[in-house]
Amino acid sequence: MTVPHFFEPPYPVVRLSPKAEARAIRHGFPWIYAGEMVMDRRTSSLLPGALAVLEDSERRPMGIVTVNPQSKIVARMLDQDPAAVIDEDWLARRLNRALAHREALYDQPFYRLVHAEADGLPGVVIDRMGDLAVVQPNAAWSEALIGPLVSALARVTGVTRVVKNGSGRARSLEGLPEEIVMALGAPPEGPIPVPMNGATYFADVLGGQKTGLFYDQRPNHAFAARLARGGRVLDVFSHVGGFGLAALAGGAEFALCVDASDAALTLARTGAEAMGVGERFDRRKGDAFEEMERLAAEGQRFDVVVCDPPAFAPSKNALDAGLRAYERVARLAAPLVRDGGYLGLCSCSHAADLAKFRAASARGIGRAGRRGQIIWTGFAGPDHPTLPHLAESGYLKTLFFRL
Repeated sequence: MTVPHFFEPPYPVVRLSPKAEARAIRHGFPWIYAGEMVMDRRTSSLLPGALAVLEDSERRPMGIVTVNPQSKIVARMLDQDPAAVIDEDWLARRLNRALAHREALYDQPFYRLVHAEADGLPGVVIDRMGDLAVVQPNAAWSEALIGPLVSALARVTGVTRVVKNGSGRARSLEGLPEEIVMALGAPPEGPIPVPMNGATYFADVLGGQKTGLFYDQRPNHAFAARLARGGRVLDVFSHVGGFGLAALAGGAEFALCVDASDAALTLARTGAEAMGVGERFDRRKGDAFEEMERLAAEGQRFDVVVCDPPAFAPSKNALDAGLRAYERVARLAAPLVRDGGYLGLCSCSHAADLAKFRAASARGIGRAGRRGQIIWTGFAGPDHPTLPHLAESGYLKTLFFRL
């Protein structure tokens, strides 16, 4: 499949302003902000997602970028070769490189295949679930080139079905509309079974959160499962049963999942039943904070408690409120852990760095009258690589305390 005619070379030229950090971009920083670009009439009139040759302030070519004059991130580096042509073959080469890494890690085709900038495809997230893939084109260029991207994806991986999940905050920041559609093949008849850490999860790829499943916690699920053998587990903000089902697969005696979504909890139960451990699984639908208070009032105690909430601090403006929320999670969860048991606390907020999240968690535990030692600091799995120049790509933090 060819690219749209208005994305064919030769590409227009855009230029950095003299105050921009050209050296940082040459060394791998992938973003150019609006204040760093010469926003003349020609650049400002480019279509969102247009391709261009980036020059420094002295007119030396630096590479091919995608431009969105409507975004605070006005340009994203695609290729540091100024002669590169961004077409289906170029996309296929990036996908092949990403695939080789995942195939070295996993025996089965269930993983995050593309993790945006860290895999050289800015704003693009692709999760693979067997012969189906879910693509999130969160940047304007990938929305415009969704046809060649899906074609290259099918060619490289052999998937026969592709869901385009055009939803979420990142797309709104790019000025893109929301839609979830089949980009290739027929829609699945129901949720997709996904094996991971010995457990079976079910992903609603057309109606669930994001791609329907979160692969990023895989190593942290496995660690929690080791702690939970023979014990009672509480999984708060459980979604489709991430920590709870992993614990049951690892030999936990019992797991209780708490979430506000009845649909997610139903998928968690479906997973437990598919694993043959339905009798050791229970669920509670409700506000997580209120349910933790109720469990404490009931005198419930668990060997392992894990809280994996949504991003409470999705931006710097929300940081203070987000840290207070993480502290509250820790304060309410700590009393539910038996003496000598384990508390796992997670944050997927890139604005809250590890030190701030750790401090908020420790404050909450202290306010609950408990004391603990940190025994595990976890991050996203290796199918979620981190671009060293871009702190935002290393968003996930998981701490386990022994109380």
